[in-house]
Amino acid sequence: MTHETLQQKLEQSGDPVAMLRSNQARYYAFPMFPQFTTWQEEQNAWATTATLFDQSYHMTDAYFEGVDAKRLMSDIGINGFTSFGARQAKQLVACNEGGHIIGDAILFAWTDHKFSIVGGGGVLANWVQSHAERNGYDVDISRDSAAAKYKDLRKLFRFQLQGPNALTIITKAHGAPLEPIKFFHIGEFTIAGVRVRALNHTMSGGSGAPTHGLEIAGPYDRGEHVLEALQRAGEEFGLCLGGGIAYSTAGIESGWVGMYLSAIYTGEGTRAHREWLRADSWEAGASLGGSFVSTDIKDYYLNPWDLGYERLIRFDHDFIGREALERMADEPHRRKVWLVWNDEDVASVYSSSLFAGEHRAKYLQVPNGSYVMFQYDAVYRKDRLIGISNRNSYTVNIGRWASLAVLDEDVIEDGAEVVLQWGEPDGGRSRSSVESHQMTNIRATISTKKPC
Repeated sequence: MTHETLQQKLEQSGDPVAMLRSNQARYYAFPMFPQFTTWQEEQNAWATTATLFDQSYHMTDAYFEGVDAKRLMSDIGINGFTSFGARQAKQLVACNEGGHIIGDAILFAWTDHKFSIVGGGGVLANWVQSHAERNGYDVDISRDSAAAKYKDLRKLFRFQLQGPNALTIITKAHGAPLEPIKFFHIGEFTIAGVRVRALNHTMSGGSGAPTHGLEIAGPYDRGEHVLEALQRAGEEFGLCLGGGIAYSTAGIESGWVGMYLSAIYTGEGTRAHREWLRADSWEAGASLGGSFVSTDIKDYYLNPWDLGYERLIRFDHDFIGREALERMADEPHRRKVWLVWNDEDVASVYSSSLFAGEHRAKYLQVPNGSYVMFQYDAVYRKDRLIGISNRNSYTVNIGRWASLAVLDEDVIEDGAEVVLQWGEPDGGRSRSSVESHQMTNIRATISTKKPC
């Protein structure tokens, strides 16, 4: 049967969990050269010198311009917008009517009437565009879509420079002192004669100081000139080019979960959006996996407290999900933490996955072990299911295997031991892209702070 929309695909499936768990689990490789030196050196550089990532190809930029642009963002965003304006940015978070997160991405304000949403997968951009088109907002919408296969189609280049030497390198490439850029504000200057815009933010952790991270963007056809100038300026300061392998692990240090199930697959409030989305959309083809399995897809949905986004909620305006979040505010919550995995158990997983034959454990991809888009692994304390583990990686800066988890707040205690179940309950039999294995337990300890 040919499906035209996500809603039709769901109706044919009859079970959104089964549909997403049956989608093939492909290891996602960022459209970057895998590694320029080694992924270990590139990880270490963002903590000790500086690493430069070319982010030009895997993210979608969606532009919204018109008299209703700011109202549109305010109507869908849990964030405050009273003082938000030109040359600023924020982590935009949108929820469904039940208060569960549809997506988050960086929102740029270029003028009072022109905004762009930037993020991988385009989930939040899709939601905002769908809402705007279905509700008659006076905005013009355009996209600079991810162009991994067609690099010449991009409008902008985007370079992320991270590390304690980042500002020094950029200043040298500019050729003069730079005006300070406040955190999550946008500055403008020139590099190699090219006018660029720079957002002060960090993708690998840190204090948010201007020296730690700048995201630089400009016209795509001038990107090579800017890249060469940054490389020349960075030679004496230990600059490393970062590849896709290291890039895939940065979130474990910044604490950004990123890849979680969007709360769009059920409910009348998002039905029109599901009818707007194509059956071949990212949302329809993404894979769900891990040891946590529920027959109710709502058990996979997350709310702002789960991801630490409650600090962004502003009840000073009407937005989708406001009433639900007001009801949730005084309820018990889950919280985001790090889990530091037991070294012996990790070594045992490797030994088993390589040498135990048909009784092997699920292989742990190095250095990023997540093998599906939405990784949901069950976490237990004694016999109690206390939450899920999501993104997991190894970095040389942490020196251990670790994951980001969402756990019941009453069990969160630094150093407390928990057990994470690793692998698929059916041993991978439902997917040809997952090897046959046996689910195994991995001990881990809770950390409320970045463990490095």
